Amino acid sequence: MDVLEAIRNRRSVRSYSSRPIPATVMQRLRQSLRWAPSACNLQPWQFVFVQDVGLRQKLAVAAKAQMFVAEAPLLVVACGDPSKAYPNMAGRYNSLDIDMAIAMDHLSLAAVAEGLGTCWIGAFDEAEAKRVLNVPAGLRIVAMMPVGYPRSADLIRPVDQTQRKPDAEIFSTDRFATPT
Repeated sequence: MDVLEAIRNRRSVRSYSSRPIPATVMQRLRQSLRWAPSACNLQPWQFVFVQDVGLRQKLAVAAKAQMFVAEAPLLVVACGDPSKAYPNMAGRYNSLDIDMAIAMDHLSLAAVAEGLGTCWIGAFDEAEAKRVLNVPAGLRIVAMMPVGYPRSADLIRPVDQTQRKPDAEIFSTDRFATPT
């Protein structure tokens, strides 16, 4: 699958089968995170691959009781260290959130290429999730992402182009142009 096909096929999957992810696929998912770019190549991250069902259930509760999070055989928790991120993005903030988003997007696209589904989880009680996983105080959990085979093949299909804004509303050339 080429990258544009993976982009078109990526969906937020909220129903997973219990089918395990093979070790070879798991390794490719790890590599998709490992090779993600970050500002100044600082790589201010650590990713926890949660496979234990009891821990996934606790994290699903911490994720505002989104219990589908525990259905997937893998939950990737993206932990970042603000002190190790590039400190001067546009003069206002560090690169942590952007770096972590890039890495997790790489993961989501690699998962699609493997026939897996994912869902970005940003709504969660960070303090509780950190407690469950023993994440040190100085780190942040930026996102969580369940990864698994969708319960139904219908959950992986190309995005309906009629649901996307037309080019004229989102692109300008050379200078900003207000959409008409």
